[in-house]
Amino acid sequence: MAAPSSSTATLTPVLIHLLRGASDLASVAATHAKLLKAGFASTLASSNHLLAAYCRCGAMSRARDLFDGMRDRDVISWTTLMSGYAASVRPREAISLLRGMQFSGVQPNVVTLSTAASVCARLADEGLGRQVHARAEVAGCARDTVVATALVDMYGKAGRVEDSRAVFDGMAAPARNAVSWGAMLAVYAQNALGNEAIQLFAELRTDDSGLVPNHFMLSSVVSACAGVARLGIGKCVHGAALRLGHGNNEVIAVALVDMYSKCGFYEYSRKVFDRIEQPSLIPYTSIIVAAAKYGLGRCALALLGEMVDRGVQPNDVTLLGVMHACSHSGLVDTGLQLLRSLQSKYGLAPCPSHYTCAVDMLGRAGRLEEAFELAKEAQIEGKEALLLWNSLLSACRTHKRLDLATLAGQRVSEFNKDVAGGLVVMSNAYASAGQTDNAAAVWSSMRQRGIRKDPGCSWIEVKDIPYVFYAGAISCAGTRADEMLVLLDELECKIREKGYKGRLGSARVSDGHEDDRDEGKGVMVGVHSEILALGFGLLVLPKGMTIRMMKNLRMCSDCHEAFKVISGIVEREFVVRDLNRFHHFKMGSCSCNDYW
Repeated sequence: MAAPSSSTATLTPVLIHLLRGASDLASVAATHAKLLKAGFASTLASSNHLLAAYCRCGAMSRARDLFDGMRDRDVISWTTLMSGYAASVRPREAISLLRGMQFSGVQPNVVTLSTAASVCARLADEGLGRQVHARAEVAGCARDTVVATALVDMYGKAGRVEDSRAVFDGMAAPARNAVSWGAMLAVYAQNALGNEAIQLFAELRTDDSGLVPNHFMLSSVVSACAGVARLGIGKCVHGAALRLGHGNNEVIAVALVDMYSKCGFYEYSRKVFDRIEQPSLIPYTSIIVAAAKYGLGRCALALLGEMVDRGVQPNDVTLLGVMHACSHSGLVDTGLQLLRSLQSKYGLAPCPSHYTCAVDMLGRAGRLEEAFELAKEAQIEGKEALLLWNSLLSACRTHKRLDLATLAGQRVSEFNKDVAGGLVVMSNAYASAGQTDNAAAVWSSMRQRGIRKDPGCSWIEVKDIPYVFYAGAISCAGTRADEMLVLLDELECKIREKGYKGRLGSARVSDGHEDDRDEGKGVMVGVHSEILALGFGLLVLPKGMTIRMMKNLRMCSDCHEAFKVISGIVEREFVVRDLNRFHHFKMGSCSCNDYW
């Protein structure tokens, strides 16, 4: 083959420049042809540029053919193709390249190892991730900012939070940049460790580096505040975002919508949402899900109509949020109509979550036969099936249909994991019907299978400090415990005078919504956790201030009625977030209208 002419050699840099700017396959292929004609396509530098261009266009089959035909491959060649596979969401092909690279004797660089760690994060594969970490240690770049940050993210995605923190702490202070801090904050937030994320953010703010938090870091902290309902800290972070010029950032706005709604301030969520100039899918979905938690069915439907009118296409999560809103506001027929029109109107096939929500919707309304028929029609399996039958079982107990509760209970008992709540509901359904032997048999079966239900708890935030109460346990009140019990005794007398006939704490069968680690009939359950949190709030929060608290389980009917009566007696407003929704108690009534 004749040697390239000097004019051709002059043309090559121009072609390489074209490759770097090419963003479509036709342009890359045309430039490739010109390089072939010029005789420079086989050089290592040209091949690497071509490889990068094909990967950038997503033409991975062409990129692989080019790679396989290369006589020489360096670390750039291997890393470029690996990055292409990673960007094309083909993580396993990317990992296979790392192995091939090792066998070829080419040593990885910082980009190679950070890409490999990111791929392992996508796979949530701790084992592969540890191998990449080991190779980074051998290569001496495990503490490089880019590699270490990727490892932090990888361990976090695999649920190994301690390992993420160990890698983060192993980085030299100057090496920690905004991305590193943001990755560690995201690990805590994504693993439901909100308080740890808040503590880390406090460390950042007192760090000597003078690093200014970016919008990703701020959104992670806001999400952490949402997870643990830390309203005070969330407001401070909101203020910081405004001061730093991120007031119009959509990522932060979405996190704030979620945070305020989970902390009992839907009106603040709506204000944040309304300030977004052109809301996209995610902000609309967030505000619709928030409306659902407050039982604002018509509001959620109006938002759905608004987003469709604006040309924003809802996804399955958006429509599930609207269905939940219908479920919590009694709009049963509207919710069912939405389910039936998912495919025809929105081009979405109903998923198990949609059917579970529809069954729950029918169950709440007492339309149990229809709920059973829909449950059979859905033919759901796995964890979603457990959620469906648990929902149906709870509805059967509420509406005192022991015959159907028994059928639902049988389906729940077929599962081996996460069945404690459903079995407790089944026991209480038997107990309510006077079938104490059957109730005891359920508890006996649970003991034999080693099944225990997590205890119910409620928490309230006072001066940015969360106080967590468990049923019958008053130690969280500290020195004011005795004072709190006196107050609760006085309140019980007053609500009895108002005609309240429920129970605040007495010898009885454990409540299906909250048991205090004991089981069976005649057990002293004690005062429920939300009553204790309310008593503490009445003691320590100034008069006139709304008392807000969270509960990890569904609020029981006795406590719900007690809260209504107490709100009228003390003339204060209470907001409770339970497992299903928010309850806003005011002057003897609740925003849920006793429909929850």
